[in-house]
Amino acid sequence: MNMVEVNGVSMRFNMAKEKHESLKEYFLAALQGRLQFEEFYALRDVSLCVKKGEFHGLIGLNGSGKSTLLKVISGVFKPTAGSVTVRGAIAPLIELGAGFDMDLTARENIFLNGTVLGLTPQYIREKFDEIVAFSELRDFLDVPLKNYSSGMVARIAFAIATITKPDVLIADEILSVGDFKFQEKCEERMRQLMSGGTTVLLVSHSIEQVERMCGRVTWLEKGRVRMQGNAAEVCAAYRTLGGQPAAAQ
Repeated sequence: MNMVEVNGVSMRFNMAKEKHESLKEYFLAALQGRLQFEEFYALRDVSLCVKKGEFHGLIGLNGSGKSTLLKVISGVFKPTAGSVTVRGAIAPLIELGAGFDMDLTARENIFLNGTVLGLTPQYIREKFDEIVAFSELRDFLDVPLKNYSSGMVARIAFAIATITKPDVLIADEILSVGDFKFQEKCEERMRQLMSGGTTVLLVSHSIEQVERMCGRVTWLEKGRVRMQGNAAEVCAAYRTLGGQPAAAQ
């Protein structure tokens, strides 16, 4: 069964052609009809399917559309064209700090972020010690998150998102900010989730990590699918041709 189906998805943004020095200038230009935009497609006719229990990787250079695709799948963006179907509950880890209040303590943010993800306060209380143990941040629970490093925030975010055993886990470079030991711990948690049927969609600039973790891979280039298939084959092609546009080959 396909847990994620992306069919012919395109995502268009309107980019302002002129830079305005202030919000006042922007609104004056808008009122006078002087605003000019140009269309930018972050995704063009992208299709992919991810089966239940599959670990699917997304690779590509910066600006290739990987994060935009994850946001479309997660429901953050509505696609300009095409459709997305996701079966089951999603745990999205697509922006570090999303769903957190950086002025609140880690203890408070565990309840805040858990609620954002749809968990009940009772469930969070029951799983609180398990979340804290996984993050290894018990000594910093009453410290405001604004004083945390990006790696510490990632620990808390990952621990909360994976405590529920979601149907689909979406991770966008979330492991790149953690130390090597914690990355290994996260990888093991994802393997455990997969053994229970969770589907994982991972964006990573580490081709070694993608080869190690993923069964299938989609390679995006300038918003389009360049290649899809077995992880070893796609990663090998990316290593050889990743810096060369398709038209140049």
